Amino acid sequence: MKHLKWYSSPQYSQSLAPSTIGLILSFSFLLAAFSAHGSDKPNIVVIMADDLGWKDLHCYGNEWIDTPHLDRLAKHGMQFLNAYAAAPVCSPTRAAMMTGLSPARLRLTNHAPGNQDGFTLEGSDLQEAESIRNLDLHHVTIAERLKAAGYRTAHVGKWHLSYVPRKLDATGEREKSLRPEAQGFDINVGGCFLGGPPSYFAPYRIPALQEHTKGEYLPERLADEAISFVDKERDAPFFLNWWPYSVHYPMEAQETLIAKYRERKDIEDPVYAAMIEAMDRAIGRFLEHLESTGIAQNTLVIFKSDNGGYNGDNRPLRGMKGMIYEGGIRIPWIVRWPGVVKPGSVCEVPVISTDCYPTLLQATGLQRDANTPLDGESIIPLIQQSGDIKRESVYFHYPSYAFHKKNRLASAIRTRNYKLIKYYDDNSLELYDLITDIGETQNLAAERPEVVNRMLHDLETWLKEVGAKLPTRKPHKN
Repeated sequence: MKHLKWYSSPQYSQSLAPSTIGLILSFSFLLAAFSAHGSDKPNIVVIMADDLGWKDLHCYGNEWIDTPHLDRLAKHGMQFLNAYAAAPVCSPTRAAMMTGLSPARLRLTNHAPGNQDGFTLEGSDLQEAESIRNLDLHHVTIAERLKAAGYRTAHVGKWHLSYVPRKLDATGEREKSLRPEAQGFDINVGGCFLGGPPSYFAPYRIPALQEHTKGEYLPERLADEAISFVDKERDAPFFLNWWPYSVHYPMEAQETLIAKYRERKDIEDPVYAAMIEAMDRAIGRFLEHLESTGIAQNTLVIFKSDNGGYNGDNRPLRGMKGMIYEGGIRIPWIVRWPGVVKPGSVCEVPVISTDCYPTLLQATGLQRDANTPLDGESIIPLIQQSGDIKRESVYFHYPSYAFHKKNRLASAIRTRNYKLIKYYDDNSLELYDLITDIGETQNLAAERPEVVNRMLHDLETWLKEVGAKLPTRKPHKN
């Protein structure tokens, strides 16, 4: 994407280095990283929170919630200011991260179980597009690629990619066959069809997780499991895919933390605030363990969210989870990789969930399969500050109704500072300049038809290329 800028702090910027210098820097960064640890491949940790909004962390501007551990991760790594989820709901984003394919190409565009086939809102004839409800086994996941390359692999936490309707799976065996164990993970702790835990306090009633003690708190238990895994695998490269259930519904946290936030007058929901800090504490305990054991020096850590916020305050962004406005798709994204990522760096270039797959391939020296398409692009040049990425635009396709039914069926494209949204109910278009109007308050479509025409052409071309399923009109009865 052209007109790239990195920031060592939010106030100061520097221009992109020439491509020749970029290649030299790219090589030297990787050489430095690997020379410090022999020829070992880096360990990989991907932590993807659930329903965490772009502004929910202190390091992203939330002045009222304490997240010291994730703030420290950002201080020691790179913070992305224009990071996006591949979809405004969880299952499509998770599938995109695992495969490097867009939800539109996967035809997995809504959260499981979603709505009944052919669903329409009352008073409307617009049917949402067809969407599958699970990640099919024929897709080669990043876990399968890393496992084949000698990595030990573990999934800890939420999965939500193995949903099968009970009428088709009375015994539950089909759902079990689609869990992380079948998608390249040696170990699965907590990953199943559930979108949220029945309870954050044991007994959890999560089929893939047995509690240790009654009343234990789920984020702490998952941190224990993550620590246990890396301790067992410290002598070999490992891939830990840790997807906390936090901060998804139900809203539950320890009473001591809730009481803390009840004392803060600017906090509207003390339970939600307590859940965020509790997640931060659990992740922080894990990160501190990596550092104390020396594992952190050869570990690439990625932290992000699966979609925009739902329970918190997304302002200045418009919208929320389930909407294609920025509040539904813009997310926090932090990368730490000692010796490769410059501490305290910030990047403005748009990145998206599908980028995770090719990034991990390049980070571990693996080649992409030439016979399999990839919709993402490696962000290694960005985290090294050594070069550009090729694409001009990022795309979104959400032709489904979210669980709250407050969204309109739409597709969108962001190109540099502009974002174009196409709605399928009335074919209307909205154009926003996200640099001057991050809240998407001023529709510029009528003022800048040349921008609209160019971006609409690119969006429709992309939809055809990936074979996107579109909404349809329900036939009228005679």
